[in-house]
Amino acid sequence: MKKTDILAFLKEYQPNFVSGEEICRKMGVSRTAVWKHIRALQGEGYLIDAVPRCGYRLVGIPDRLYGQEIAHGLDTEFLGRTVYYYDSIDSTNREARSLASGGAPHGTLVVAEEQTGGKGRQGKGWFSPRGTGIWCSLVLRPGIAPAEASPVTLLAAVAAASAMEKTAGVSPGIKWPNDILADGRKICGILTEMSAEMERVNFLVVGTGINVNIPQESFPAEVRDIATSLRAVKGGEVSRAALLRQYLREFEHYYRVWLDTGFEPVLDEWKKRCVTLDRPVLVKSAGESWEGWAEDVDPGGALVLRLKDGSRRRFLAGEVSLRI
Repeated sequence: MKKTDILAFLKEYQPNFVSGEEICRKMGVSRTAVWKHIRALQGEGYLIDAVPRCGYRLVGIPDRLYGQEIAHGLDTEFLGRTVYYYDSIDSTNREARSLASGGAPHGTLVVAEEQTGGKGRQGKGWFSPRGTGIWCSLVLRPGIAPAEASPVTLLAAVAAASAMEKTAGVSPGIKWPNDILADGRKICGILTEMSAEMERVNFLVVGTGINVNIPQESFPAEVRDIATSLRAVKGGEVSRAALLRQYLREFEHYYRVWLDTGFEPVLDEWKKRCVTLDRPVLVKSAGESWEGWAEDVDPGGALVLRLKDGSRRRFLAGEVSLRI
C-alpha cells in the first residue's frame, strides 16, 4: 500500500468521513501504517481531518502538480503515465533529455513547480515562477525520420490552445510556429528538441510553458507588455492540474491523428487558430530578415511567405513579427 492508495480512498469518500477501521480492512494494513501515510499526505499540503470515532476526511487538496493529482481522472493511454515531479528545477527540458537518454519511456512527463533556468526558442529565458504556471516537458519516441518531426511543435500548440479553451474558457490564437497569444500577448510557449540519427529519431522532448495564474503585475517589466496569463485574461484562477490533464488528453488525441492519418487534420485545426496567415509579416531567420505576405503553412509545418517580387520562400524556423 502507498500513500496514493490512501489518498484515492479518501477522495472516493469525499466529503464524508471514513473510519480508520474501514481503511485498514480495505487496504489490509495496520492503523499505524494508515496514520503514517495520513501524516505524509498532510506534509504535502493535503488538508485531512482526523477525528476520534469519526475517522479521516479529505477537506482540501493543495495546488500542486503532484503525480497523483495529474493521474486523478486522467484517461490517456501513454502520456503522463510516468511522471517526474520537481518542486524546483533549472529546466524541465534539460531533465527530460537526460531521462530520455537513460531510457525513459514514451509519454514520460517531467513537471516542476518552478524553473530557475527555463528557456524558450533561440536561447531566450522563460519566466517560470513557483506555483503559478505549467512548466513541463514530454518525452516522445514516434519512430519517424528526423525530417518528419517538425509538425510536432504545431501539434503541441493545437493541444495547448484547445486545452485552455476547454478548461479556462479562453480562446487563444497561435502565432507561427509556436507562440500562443491571448489579448495580443504571449500566454504559452513551446520548445521542441530532438535526438536523432541519420534515418530515425531517438526521441523528441516537447517543452511547454503555460502562464496560468501569474498576476499581470508580477511579470518582469521587460515582458509585462508582451506576456499575460490565463488568470489575467479570465479574471480568476484556473486549476493547473485540470489544465495539465486536458493538455495531455488533447496532445495524445492529435498525436494519434498525426501518426495514424497524417498531419493534414492537425494542420487544419492549427490554421483555424492561426493569427499569422493572410497578413503582412516580417520573418527573421538565420540572421536575415524578409518582409512579405504570410500565405500558408505547408504539411511539413513550414511558413510559406510570398515576397514583394512575387516569389515564395519557405521557412522551417524563424521569428515572426505581425504587421498591420
